[in-house]
Amino acid sequence: MVKVTSNQWLTQTLVCLFIFLKTESTSEEGILSGINIIEGAVAKGAVCLDGSPPAYQFDAGFGEGLRNWLIHIQGGGWCNSVEDCRTRMYNRFGSSKMMKSSDYNFTGILSNKQEFNPNFYNWNRVAVRYCDGSSFTGDVEEVDPATNLHFRGARIFNVIIEELLTKGMKFASNALLSGSSAGGLASILHCDKFRDIFPESTRVKCFSDAGYFAHVKDLSGGYKFEEYYDQVVTLHGSSKNLYPECTSKRKPSLCFYPQFAMSYVKTPIFILQTIYDTFQIQNILATPEADPKGLFTKCKEDINLCSSAQIQRLRGQCLCFFIQKDYWL
Repeated sequence: MVKVTSNQWLTQTLVCLFIFLKTESTSEEGILSGINIIEGAVAKGAVCLDGSPPAYQFDAGFGEGLRNWLIHIQGGGWCNSVEDCRTRMYNRFGSSKMMKSSDYNFTGILSNKQEFNPNFYNWNRVAVRYCDGSSFTGDVEEVDPATNLHFRGARIFNVIIEELLTKGMKFASNALLSGSSAGGLASILHCDKFRDIFPESTRVKCFSDAGYFAHVKDLSGGYKFEEYYDQVVTLHGSSKNLYPECTSKRKPSLCFYPQFAMSYVKTPIFILQTIYDTFQIQNILATPEADPKGLFTKCKEDINLCSSAQIQRLRGQCLCFFIQKDYWL
């Protein structure tokens, strides 16, 4: 049970997380929550890549959690080209027509079982389904009739928040914006915007799980992944929805990286990041181009196959950074 009367703050705390994921001995069977399609969002242009309306899943809070809300943003990577985004039009990451409630069970932080989720089990818990490919930052008005691609992620975020406010979230005592992977990045990029929708009396925090994608050199000494983010931000027109204090000093795609955006986040936020992030190892650090001899091939597949030198290299990719840290106690 969440005790909201006590609040422990540690500000400007130096945090560098070296966390290895482990398998829990207990298992959890998550609940299935029906998909809510916001049909009215189409008129506002808040649509998935294929033009279908956005969606979310909701499980109502109970008991002492009735006035508390947890909004969790689903992950699913990004699309950086017309061809890449078109492939998403035919799956659940680009079309609500392809979504099923069974795609996303309410487990972990979304569970309604106290034994698995002691802090948030009785909160109103929402899963924001991801269908725009830009961590909900895109906003391009024009639609090419040849592709029918819609880059409207920022509008989707806004319209889902508006919908939840009408369902009682505007009366929240506590509100937490969380997300995993690309959704974890979204929770960072939208953290202050989320804070601003509530009155000062509402306690608002953000939490990013595996969403700290690092701007680091790959094994060849280059920043090849930076080009990928360049393409994402340009294609989706994301720059207008990134922190302006950052984009006024750096090119917009750098502000898509948490390490450059974080210093402008005013709302308390907690970052959880594993040192062995298979996506980042495979797509940022040791891509085939950066590792032509395949020295990291086995290490990319299984951390137990990494040499001591490779482990040390992985540790070198974990960036220490200053954040505001808060506990829900």
